[in-house]
Amino acid sequence: MRPLELYIHIPFCVRKCQYCDFLSAPSTAKERQEYVKGLCRQIRSYGETAKAYRVVSIFVGGGTPSILEAGQILDIFAAVYDTFAVEAGAEITIEMNPGTVTEEKLAAYKKAGINRLSIGLQSVKNDELQTLGRIHTYEEFLKTYELAREAGYRNINIDLMSAIPGQTVEGWEETLRKAAELRPEHISAYSLIIEEGTPFYERYGERCADERHAEKRSIGEAGRVTAEGGNIGGVRHGIAGAMELPGEEEERQMYWRTKSILEEYGYHRYEISNYALPGYECRHNLGYWDRTEYLGIGAGAASLMDNRRWDDGGEPAALSRTEQMEECMFLGLRKTEGVSKVRFEGEFGCSMESVYGEVLERMYGLGMMEEAEGYVRLTERGIDVSNGVMCEFLL
Repeated sequence: MRPLELYIHIPFCVRKCQYCDFLSAPSTAKERQEYVKGLCRQIRSYGETAKAYRVVSIFVGGGTPSILEAGQILDIFAAVYDTFAVEAGAEITIEMNPGTVTEEKLAAYKKAGINRLSIGLQSVKNDELQTLGRIHTYEEFLKTYELAREAGYRNINIDLMSAIPGQTVEGWEETLRKAAELRPEHISAYSLIIEEGTPFYERYGERCADERHAEKRSIGEAGRVTAEGGNIGGVRHGIAGAMELPGEEEERQMYWRTKSILEEYGYHRYEISNYALPGYECRHNLGYWDRTEYLGIGAGAASLMDNRRWDDGGEPAALSRTEQMEECMFLGLRKTEGVSKVRFEGEFGCSMESVYGEVLERMYGLGMMEEAEGYVRLTERGIDVSNGVMCEFLL
């Protein structure tokens, strides 16, 4: 049986954040119940497909999955276990926001087999949380975190966000240190980008959005396209009356300080924007970056199976051999260990140099990349402009 990752999308939230462009919106209890019923039917519809696979990880994302009732989460996982062979010890994550979590829900997550929590904190400063449109305070986050620990969870991720309007380098350092002092097993630290269709887009203007979007699109927690901490640069001033975004040099300092501060607390950077204590790297996300097959279930969820990609409701599109090689390099270079030359040759039947030799030599010469122990990877200098380097591998 082939390894498979499952992504389950819950498109509901209490209130849309100022920066969010994910498929999510407020909802009624009736709408959520109808969605869960449909989701369970969709999961069970994969009965024949499931026979060829063993599920190695599951990620329930959103939106705010913790907005669902405890029984609804149990119903979803009952459908999963009825349909798929889930590997013993599989990493199973659910995203949650402070203010939506109860002891009852945490107990239900345990019963469902969920063994990893991803909590959206973003900042320890309440004024920054208010600027972002978050529904919680830092104090409410602490209560949620304590509840999770008391419930026995020993694998927790905290999401943090830099380059928030009005944020200073010193303020970001305070967020990093306070978060690290809590000793979560994993920290995702990424920077804000301005997405079209969001209130922040209206506030900061099209030019700012375009430049940030071009420089900083990447894959973050859960493998969805989100902001990242690298690729510094771009416009940092909004329209008249809007709180100013951090300047280019300030944002660069924030990114560099992230690594140095988190290393003080024992976290290592294993991907451009993700840090973990030893042994707690997010296996689900590593699967995305290694192009493990995954099935997305729910509104707007994306899938990759049999070298075909599609979104929920769309037609699968076969990836050409060239596109597969591009993805291998583009995604694999997000990992600090880089891309294995042996694995590349095993997958594509040719050496990496025979396809990308000229690009590799140029990147080595510029100090953007290096080879070590059979892997090609970005240098610190290359990470600073990672998307530009990755684009060199588009044939």
